Amino acid sequence: MPSGAPFDFVIVGAGIVGLTVAGEILRRQPRARLAVLEKEAAPAQHASGRNSGVLHCGIYYGSDTVKAKVCASGARRMLEFAKDQGIAHAQHGKVILATSQDQLPTVARLLNNARVNGIAAHSIDESRLRELEPHAAPGPAAIWCPTTAVIDSAAVVARLREQLAARGVEFVFRCQAGAPAERGALQTSCGTMRYGLLFNCAGAHADRLAKAYGLARDYTLVPFKGIYWKLADSARHLVRANIYPVPDASLPFLGVHCTRVISGEVYVGPTAIPALGRENYGIVQGLNLAESLGIGLQLAGMYLRNENHFRQLVQAELGKYRKRNFLAAARRLVPALRGQDLVPTAKAGIRPQLVNTRTRQLEMDYLLERTEDSVHVLNAISPAFTSSFAFAEWIVDAAKVS
Repeated sequence: MPSGAPFDFVIVGAGIVGLTVAGEILRRQPRARLAVLEKEAAPAQHASGRNSGVLHCGIYYGSDTVKAKVCASGARRMLEFAKDQGIAHAQHGKVILATSQDQLPTVARLLNNARVNGIAAHSIDESRLRELEPHAAPGPAAIWCPTTAVIDSAAVVARLREQLAARGVEFVFRCQAGAPAERGALQTSCGTMRYGLLFNCAGAHADRLAKAYGLARDYTLVPFKGIYWKLADSARHLVRANIYPVPDASLPFLGVHCTRVISGEVYVGPTAIPALGRENYGIVQGLNLAESLGIGLQLAGMYLRNENHFRQLVQAELGKYRKRNFLAAARRLVPALRGQDLVPTAKAGIRPQLVNTRTRQLEMDYLLERTEDSVHVLNAISPAFTSSFAFAEWIVDAAKVS
């Protein structure tokens, strides 16, 4: 446990949001004394270290959202960082496929988002689709997003940690945040940390810490598990870059898609299967009886109410545990895929999705709540990695740190 005078700033969580918030604070206050508290033995062991490395262009988000404000600019800044630091990246774009006529209104909405948000994206015909992705499914419409990129996300995290440590940031690993002891003091598993201002960037556990500060009263967390398959080497040629479906506009999930990552491997996924734990990556891994019971009751209520077609989502997503159902979803994008083309992988992630208990709706945007001595970043779901540099600037602006 670091000793000495109180820190000017304490950041809870060493994922991409916590690291970029630390960097943004130091950009404004180079001499600040800053600590990053992390319960794991290294940074980015959860969502930030389990994503596909896709840098999204921002086409999915309405202009009135924080996501729209920070996604495109965040992606540009992340690419600039990669270029400056010699981190592997590739900007090969993405196609979004409509596979039925009833998706055309969503296609129109996405194109309008692109126009309003100043994003390079446009409708393409069948001929152009064949040039870009020869094996993509034909359909009534397709969108081309040329600025979508992929990046070595692990290298980004490693470089950020290295830079922050070189500037005097103290990393405190294997240390669990507890509750506030008093104003400007946080109880932890390794002692009391004193600070001027705390930033809660704890990802899947951010709502817990916020509740300890008396916040996030209208929110509860429902985790969704994303599992992936990858294409056998012999089938990689079927996907050149990124092939995505038109998403369900009522849900914050993008659907099973195909992504060629920076290594050249092609991953297919993720699912959005309701999980019973914040770190429930395997069958029983990360389960806690009391927490799982609470999450299960929340899911049961959502299932019975069936808001936003939640019942149909659960049924469809649970079905994707079976390979043939997962394959059927993938073949809607790439019809030539066969069962033997899908290879099992241990890659899995958890989307820590907040639900508004007052409106009973899934929360679609980032949230920020604060007390006099703390700022809490909630619902930092996709595109949090993409937008992280710009998102961190927005967070620190909101905290009035100059």
